[in-house]
Amino acid sequence: MSINSLEYLEMADAANKWDQQDETASSAKVSASKRQQAAARRRIEMLRDIRECGLTIEEAKELGLLH
Repeated sequence: MSINSLEYLEMADAANKWDQQDETASSAKVSASKRQQAAARRRIEMLRDIRECGLTIEEAKELGLLH
């Protein structure tokens, strides 16, 4: 089989499929990491707010602010 017998459209379709699979795999990893970072930021902000209010961790748990 020579290079001239390959069709450009077939090659382009195969390349697009590979690119899409790579992008979805990497975006899933990135989005999971970003979700974890966002959750950590929310927890930090909540703890800062609790500290600013003058509550202890135990009091915050009793009030249902922390789990």
